[in-house]
Amino acid sequence: MERFFGTVSRGVRAPIIKNGDDIVEIVTKSVLDASKSEGVSFRDHDVVAMTEAIVARAQGNYATVDQIAEDVKAKFGGQTVGVIFPILSRNRFSVCLKGIAKGAKKIVLMLSYPSDEVGNHLISLDALDEKGVNPYTDVLTEQKYRELFGYEKHRFTGVDYVEYYRELITEMGADCEIIFANNAKAILPYATNVLCCDIHTRARTKRLLKSEGATVFGLDDILSSSVNGSGYNENYGLLGSNKATEESIKLFPRDCQPIVDAIQEKLYKATGKRVEVMVYGDGAFKDPVGKIWELADPVVSPAYTKGLEGTPNELKLKYLADNDYKDLSGDALKQAIKDRIHDKDLSVVGQMGTTPRRLTDLIGSLCDLTSGSGDKGTPIIWIQGYFDNYTTEY
Repeated sequence: MERFFGTVSRGVRAPIIKNGDDIVEIVTKSVLDASKSEGVSFRDHDVVAMTEAIVARAQGNYATVDQIAEDVKAKFGGQTVGVIFPILSRNRFSVCLKGIAKGAKKIVLMLSYPSDEVGNHLISLDALDEKGVNPYTDVLTEQKYRELFGYEKHRFTGVDYVEYYRELITEMGADCEIIFANNAKAILPYATNVLCCDIHTRARTKRLLKSEGATVFGLDDILSSSVNGSGYNENYGLLGSNKATEESIKLFPRDCQPIVDAIQEKLYKATGKRVEVMVYGDGAFKDPVGKIWELADPVVSPAYTKGLEGTPNELKLKYLADNDYKDLSGDALKQAIKDRIHDKDLSVVGQMGTTPRRLTDLIGSLCDLTSGSGDKGTPIIWIQGYFDNYTTEY
């Protein structure tokens, strides 16, 4: 029988997860209960995903401002630290900055402009053009920035992040100097101890500064091991963390692979179906209006089962219809396309196929959009039909 539904993504409600909860049992029970309640049966190649937040909460992977400060002080000696390329976020960076400032005598904060790494704008490109500023070469002091651009507030949050970050630093008892530049080496006249806060470009930033003899760490190096009983992440440190309270953060979860493997096994025993399982964080997509690239986590998915390896192997139906089979229509066109799909190679490289993004990045983005980040109460996502194609039937 022909199948008329393609991909279906469902948010699954779950209990509020607390430290010490059995995340494997909760996720498994939640989707099995949803299946029974809604009358939806599992199929092979379904995907069950859970947000990183509930995994980290169950792990109790938290840290305080004081614990961050202690690690920063141990690495930099409690002196002047250049803090470069942080994103502009109350949720993602404010508590981290408090801890960093508390562990240093002075912070030289270097902000990229006109926007941060994920697209949060301090100022517009048009404003740069109007003032004749070249963001590739010009280093601006805070005073010069104010003379040129005044007191700009973030389009969505209404926050002047320059002022906000200055206040956070001084409240922690550190001196503060702010500059604006996009070349990592611009920090060196101000500080030779440097904390790189960029996410996806951090390896290059560290390399450039180390080549100049600076003492360099990244956010991924802070709380990469436990400090006085704190949470930690050996791979990502503070990257991927979120504000929990005014004095603490929730870190990105760790040791996730055994969790997804265990859920897959429990679901197989309960349903007889081979379901793929993943943990997801931020999706990888860009808001065309706000210009914000969503991915503030170091990766979309820190762990997933083996069936989610790789990239899509899909042909462009519209190209086949308009080009290869332009003279066909109706059932003949339908059959020709189905035959082409059946005969396609395992790899469609070199053919008119889909953009080769990783499956986990695509599916994680779908999950993030489905679950949202507010009060939907659906931190678990159940996806069906993702691996179907035009030929799939019941």
